[in-house]
Amino acid sequence: MRFKETRLRGVYRIELDKIGDDRGFFARSWCKREFEEQGLTAQWVQANIGRSTGTGTLRGMHYQRAPWEEVKLVRCTKGAVYDVAVDLRPSSASYRQWVAAELTADNHTMLYVPEGCAHGYLTLEDDSEIMYFTSQFYTPEAATGAGYDDPAFGIEWPARVEIISEQDAGWPRWAATGEGKGQTQ
Repeated sequence: MRFKETRLRGVYRIELDKIGDDRGFFARSWCKREFEEQGLTAQWVQANIGRSTGTGTLRGMHYQRAPWEEVKLVRCTKGAVYDVAVDLRPSSASYRQWVAAELTADNHTMLYVPEGCAHGYLTLEDDSEIMYFTSQFYTPEAATGAGYDDPAFGIEWPARVEIISEQDAGWPRWAATGEGKGQTQ
């Protein structure tokens, strides 16, 4: 695996080393030792699959509040998504900045999203599916989100949002939540 740290501290784009032959290829997508060598020590407690039928489906920007913050390791297993992480750590030098990676079933790239970052994605193809591991159990009372179109972040989506849930469309502006002022809720 090749770990490429993004401009957001702790967010990594991970490319697989494929060993191929006429049958296809083999690649390791998780190795505790290799992740620990990068300082990435999350212990996975849950694996999730998200499937979206239409191009332009947006899911996000999701995160869990402390003390249930979670690390995510995301990979697209079918289709293609534009995967985004936003740094919500007030003490971080990259606070409110974002990074994105195009994750596809063909490129096998993964995104490692640390605690304190919101995560979301936009489907670039019909019938896209992601699989991701989390370091924390889903905790409904801690689950929340930030606006995908919030000017506090300025995320540049590569295509128009066609489908979005009421909840994801209705997250409050970051500055209005109190969290945007560096406070916790």
